[in-house]
Amino acid sequence: MRAVVTRVSSAAVTVDGKVAGEIGRGLLVLLGVGPEDAPADAVRLADKVLGLRIFEDENGKMNLNLASVGGAVLVVSQFTLYADLKSRRPGFTGTAKPDIAVPLYELFIEACREAGFHTQTGLFGADMKVASVNDGPVTLLLDTDRL
Repeated sequence: MRAVVTRVSSAAVTVDGKVAGEIGRGLLVLLGVGPEDAPADAVRLADKVLGLRIFEDENGKMNLNLASVGGAVLVVSQFTLYADLKSRRPGFTGTAKPDIAVPLYELFIEACREAGFHTQTGLFGADMKVASVNDGPVTLLLDTDRL
């Protein structure tokens, strides 16, 4: 699994002009699922994301995690994180099919909620509009193959 994690002041995702998910301070997580990913990857990645110490403490150092600042999570499915970019036109044959991706996406979300975080989502497979106010900016790329 791959995640692009952005520290945000606020973020929202709309589908067909209606807000599907919205948060204040917290993390915007663009989440991609690969064909070889398993449930353990979703749980491990959620734990890693939620524990990232990327919020500033009283000394301006990135030393606090999401729980320390009372932040929320907005998770948006992003199959393009597994795009093949050998040519100028992205290919998507290396992405997980929905029968694999949807349950793992949902497991990641459930792991965030079970950890006690207010978690909002987009709509898997929909044409979504994502807006965010990046804080920092702080943006990180995580890949379960490299954790």
